[in-house]
Amino acid sequence: MKKSSILAVLATMGLLQACDTTPAQERQIGCAGATVAGAVLGGAVGNQFGGGSGKDILTAGGAVAGGMAANNAAGC
Repeated sequence: MKKSSILAVLATMGLLQACDTTPAQERQIGCAGATVAGAVLGGAVGNQFGGGSGKDILTAGGAVAGGMAANNAAGC
């Protein structure tokens, strides 16, 4: 389920980038891509720690923190 969701998001992002866009739209797409990539990476790191429900909490927290960090790093 998780893999299919990730693939769907990536495919959607690829289709959006193929559209003719304005510079403002390109910036929004870039910000969204950075945020999603950061969230996926943060969730993967958070998933390596804890056990039981603690693992779920750390995965979610890692995803949120990763998405926020990537969003800030991209200047969004």
